[in-house]
Order: sequence, then C-alpha cells, then structure tokens
Amino acid sequence: MPLDVMGLFFFAYRDFVGDADALLARQGFGRAHHRVLYFVNLKPGMPVADLLDILKITKQSLARVLRQLIDNGYIEQKMGDADRRQRLLHATQKGRALFETLSETQASRIDAAIAALPPDAGRIVRRFFVGMVEPEDRGLLDRLKLTERL
Repeated sequence: MPLDVMGLFFFAYRDFVGDADALLARQGFGRAHHRVLYFVNLKPGMPVADLLDILKITKQSLARVLRQLIDNGYIEQKMGDADRRQRLLHATQKGRALFETLSETQASRIDAAIAALPPDAGRIVRRFFVGMVEPEDRGLLDRLKLTERL
C-alpha cells in the first residue's frame, strides 16, 4: 500500500485548506461554502442540478449552504431563459471577492510547490489528479475546463 503517498496527501490537503478554513470560519462558513463558491465562480450561470452532480450531495445539504451564501450576498440565483424552473447560480461581486481571497493562498501554495519541481512537472501533477478521479467523472473535468493544461 502507498501509505507514504496517502500520508503526504493528507498533510498536503490539510495545509492546502487550512488558510481558507480560517477565513471561512470568520464568515461563519465552512468547506461546503467554499466548494459552492469555487464552482459558481468557475462556471457562472451553473444550474443547481449541475452543482448537485459535481458535489455529490443531497438537495437538502446544498439548500442549507446555498441559502446562507444567498442571504449573506455572496451568490444570487437567476431563472433560466429557456426553462423558468431552472435556477442558475452566479457569484455577486462580494462572492467573487471572497473567492479571490480564499484562492490567493491556495494558488501561492500550488505555484510554489510546482516551481520547485522540474519544468514539465506541472502537467504530471495535473495528470496524477485526473487519474485519481473516477473514470465516469473525467468528462466533467473537460466540461469544466480543468484538463486544458494537460
């Protein structure tokens, strides 16, 4: 078993989310709020149904988190043009600003780690993460444009 990789993955993830967790806690939010902010900023106008598919959580779980983000002015819902029942999610200016703040330390950590590796290592790291994703979800990575730098 790759216990060393598993342990390294744990510590890397702990430190990767640590700074963001502290900022989120000051807002009364948690990691679920960060995930929603991330994907809504990544793909503005994302339908709620798509977000449910990505996060693999229940409607009830998402509704609680989404309600808090909407009530606090970070996310807004708009009706779909073709289907008025469809709820499309958009980050507000406040939501984009929080997302940028949360992402700054994470991006710095990633950039520094990749910069310390050989020149083509960034692509190898990205391929490693794609390999960790379930095969049936890899098309979703493409649709979200997360595999463009492979």
